[in-house]
Amino acid sequence: MAVCARLCGVGQAGGCRRRAPVEEEEEEEVRVEEAPRSLLQLPPEILVEIFSCLPGTQLPLLALVCRKFRQILSTDTIWRRRCRTEYGLQENLHKLEVTGVSCREVYVKHGFFIIGWMYLPPHDPHVDEPMRLKPVFRIHLMEKKTATVECMYGPKGPHNGQILMAKKDEFCTKCLQTDYHRMSGGRQEEFRTWLRDDLGRTLDDIFHEHMQELILMKFIYVCQYDNCLTYRRIYHPPNRPDDLVNPGFFKGTYGSHGLEIVMLSFHGTTAKVTKITGDPNVPAGQPTLEIDLTRPMRLPAKEQLRNFSELSRLILDIQNLISREQQLAGVVEDSGSSRGDPALAPPPVAKTENSAANGPSASEHWEEQPQDLQTFALPEEVMSRNEDYPRSCRICFYGTGLIAGHGFSSPEKTPGLFILFDDNRFGFIWLELKSFSLYSRMTDRFQNSQPPSPEAFDEMLQTMEQWA
Repeated sequence: MAVCARLCGVGQAGGCRRRAPVEEEEEEEVRVEEAPRSLLQLPPEILVEIFSCLPGTQLPLLALVCRKFRQILSTDTIWRRRCRTEYGLQENLHKLEVTGVSCREVYVKHGFFIIGWMYLPPHDPHVDEPMRLKPVFRIHLMEKKTATVECMYGPKGPHNGQILMAKKDEFCTKCLQTDYHRMSGGRQEEFRTWLRDDLGRTLDDIFHEHMQELILMKFIYVCQYDNCLTYRRIYHPPNRPDDLVNPGFFKGTYGSHGLEIVMLSFHGTTAKVTKITGDPNVPAGQPTLEIDLTRPMRLPAKEQLRNFSELSRLILDIQNLISREQQLAGVVEDSGSSRGDPALAPPPVAKTENSAANGPSASEHWEEQPQDLQTFALPEEVMSRNEDYPRSCRICFYGTGLIAGHGFSSPEKTPGLFILFDDNRFGFIWLELKSFSLYSRMTDRFQNSQPPSPEAFDEMLQTMEQWA
């Protein structure tokens, strides 16, 4: 009855009357509680609902009516609904609120903020979970020719920053108040918070995994005091009709280095997996995997696959075959022989059971392979941070992985097995490391990220390799 009184008694001089069921011989009117005589008597939650339905341009006039209306209009729920209704802002609202920008500011100054977001991998080893976002900087465009830059790094909120350099496809920001980056508990508290928030692990987890504390401390030291950040544009890989799967960005496990972000792209008979984020051994921009799409492999039975020696033999057979083909090609080139002279042609190279002859295109090689799913299981000696990998795969290829010492010293390509599970997941077995990496596709959509031409994308890849 109280609800009935509030809703139908608004604006009336009296209360609400309704008949209650009584005996047939008598009826009596039952009077409910007195209804509000004006909007000022309505509960605040009802006023919030009413004001949320009004056009945003009319709300400032309501704020002039009285102090109560002005206080209620400071509720962000009202402005959140107006942003969604009038500006079509949906999922980005929550992200903006994280940066300290209220929905009221967004409504009043819509289009006057530029937010820079840091994409972080999920907590290791959950590659299928969504990305984590953290704001890095915020640019507030006050007028046509002026702007305020704010650094968003650290626990104390926005603080002063500046743009040092801006040109096509590249710009640099600098924080002017690096003391805002430090935790109140000192360096030890900052270290623990970074482990918990960015890695999803504790000190006990790190020590249990036998990681080197000095590497982590150096990484934190660099992040804490290096207050200049340079950003370069990264294009989304172009999609071609004969690609094995849609190219794009993936999250992957890297042994003791946790999760990293990589980019899968196709280049004729070769596929490349390039690091977008790096680690102390192999930095960002390096092609961490190269897959030979002309060398598909048929996995053995599950019992044989569990035997690491059997899998190793299959992979090394293809590596030796490729090496012999390259040697013969070099002999032919050195001797000056021509393709038209059969007497000088190199002898045919015997194919192994899992190898394929060279052909006109990579797509023809995997189209010739059986399309039924293959049973997949990791060999018993292969380490994996993620045991929740698929137990069947679509196709496998011979490939190489890039390994290096600390500081990208002595980089070397080692053989391995590329496993395509489905359209959104693939894996790689590092033969020398006896390690398995699992990758899952990022579902985030990046606007205006398509390259203007295939040549522009290839040029970007070459530039990324020079970052190291």
